[in-house]
Amino acid sequence: MTQIEKTPSRNALMTTVMAETQYLPQADVSVSVSKLTEQDRNEVLAFLAQRPLHTVAMVGFIHDNGLVSPLNRGTFHGCRNRQGRLEGVALVGHATLLETTTDRALEALAEVAQTCTSAHMIMGEKERIEDFWDYYAEGGLHMRHFCRELLFELQWPIEALEEVSGLRLATSDELELIIPVHAQMAFEESGVNPLERDPEGFRQRCVRRIEQGRTWVWIDGGEMVFKADIVSDTSSVIYLEGVWTNSERRSQGYGLRCMSQLARTLLLRTQSVCVLVNEKNAKARNFYQRAGYKLRAVYDTIFLN
Repeated sequence: MTQIEKTPSRNALMTTVMAETQYLPQADVSVSVSKLTEQDRNEVLAFLAQRPLHTVAMVGFIHDNGLVSPLNRGTFHGCRNRQGRLEGVALVGHATLLETTTDRALEALAEVAQTCTSAHMIMGEKERIEDFWDYYAEGGLHMRHFCRELLFELQWPIEALEEVSGLRLATSDELELIIPVHAQMAFEESGVNPLERDPEGFRQRCVRRIEQGRTWVWIDGGEMVFKADIVSDTSSVIYLEGVWTNSERRSQGYGLRCMSQLARTLLLRTQSVCVLVNEKNAKARNFYQRAGYKLRAVYDTIFLN
């Protein structure tokens, strides 16, 4: 099993954490964890806005679905100190995402995550995920697969390449072209084929993304040449995934032209565009660097049993 390369962890003998929910034992201590509700929306968004590049995924879920929704495929939790101020926010569920300002909040949220039975992956900045995993794995939980990813960001100014007249938002009529491509990319990254594990749910998520105007395609002669999906769309950052160029059209400049055109469109309504690239994918790293993207951080993604 792949192991995370770690430096010595921080002192684990930290203050015991009190829970206001069923997850953590009651104790007279300095932080507490509880489920967040729509009444917490403004406070949570303000907390996450302190580091928009790293919290864009959670902010996207909140903007799209609200703090409480089955579409989040998980539950938002907040960790507060004795003064009631947030020290951490986490979406615990299929994809577990977190943002913390203290180690004690990281530990508290890891204890909550241990109770989640639907967890598929944990993702975040390398150093934070390493410490989170130390706490999380104490519950006897194991990773199935691990990958390291690089966070790239693009801001103005950008190079304007020749436009692609066919690049546009996808329609529902093109769903059958999009689904197998997106499923194959998910399988290559996680080792799980979503068309086998949850075919109907995966299809519905692809449909919703198209209906939201989040899937961009270039289709030529009934064949898809390029695809990119907007996962989170905020005024600060737009997060892309599923960027794909037909293997028979690669090394001809089509991918760069599409990414340049897409970026110019998106940067009219946001401050930056970001993507995550597998550390081992040298071709993809080179592609984004040629497109003007700059390396901002190293991320770890842990896929669970």
